[in-house]
Amino acid sequence: MTDPLPLSFAAHLARDRRRSVHTVRAYQATAARLIAFLQAHWGGAVDAAALGRVTPADLRAFLAKRRGEGLGNASAARELSAVRAFLAFAGGPDAAPPRIRGPRVKKGLPRPIAPAEAVALAEEVEDGAREPWIGARDWAVLLLLYGAGLRIGEALGLTGAVLPLGDTLRVTGKRAKTRIVPLLPQVRSAIEAYVAQSPYGTARNAPLFRGAKGGPLSPGVIRRSVRAARVQLGLSDRTTPHALRHSFATHLLGRGADLRALQELLGHASLSSTQVYTAVDAAHLMDVYRSAHPRA
Repeated sequence: MTDPLPLSFAAHLARDRRRSVHTVRAYQATAARLIAFLQAHWGGAVDAAALGRVTPADLRAFLAKRRGEGLGNASAARELSAVRAFLAFAGGPDAAPPRIRGPRVKKGLPRPIAPAEAVALAEEVEDGAREPWIGARDWAVLLLLYGAGLRIGEALGLTGAVLPLGDTLRVTGKRAKTRIVPLLPQVRSAIEAYVAQSPYGTARNAPLFRGAKGGPLSPGVIRRSVRAARVQLGLSDRTTPHALRHSFATHLLGRGADLRALQELLGHASLSSTQVYTAVDAAHLMDVYRSAHPRA
């Protein structure tokens, strides 16, 4: 039998908090996992009153179990955020969920964002939006940076003329140079979902991505949203919109992409601009070597 508390929590998120479908699903799953863990941890049934007695030690034990199941820092931070929201919901308006420090990503040399962290970041930005269509907009913009390697200025420079979308996208980059980039189905779906919700239409000569009042969307809006999301997730302050493009390049190179092809995808004028990613990928390989090799 499905526990009613996670179901009520999901209904609250969808109805009162206007959270996205995937966030509601993820938070409901976290709530169910927490209850199952506490039932085994305490050896008894768990109801709303029992959730009010959850201690920091209980939460640390829950997170330790989840980390043992392979959760990374960003996912663990998001799990903790969902737990806090669930405990606050179960405890009512006067509830004060126990606070524990979330996982942090060590600072160091610039490095690409892991795929799971990139998705978690985009989801957190979407969830933090004050209206569903704004959340859909921000999700689409960030997926363009990570999934297509666009600069933020290139993404925000798109107009309604790119519609209807196909398998590729024509992008105007620096020095008015145009290039063709492949459009992943997930990125295309994100843009189409935003277009369907946007209250401002998609005239061919108007910006595709609009601000809250209908004007062109400012890069600063996206940067501020990313800054707030990375704090929530405990990500490094090097996690910026441009870092998503950087990650796109590094991950492609790590999977065998040719430097010349990568140069074209990124819109670099010279190959030397692209070669920086070979150093980054080598640094990542050295990190793996040092952490995994028994003689390192």
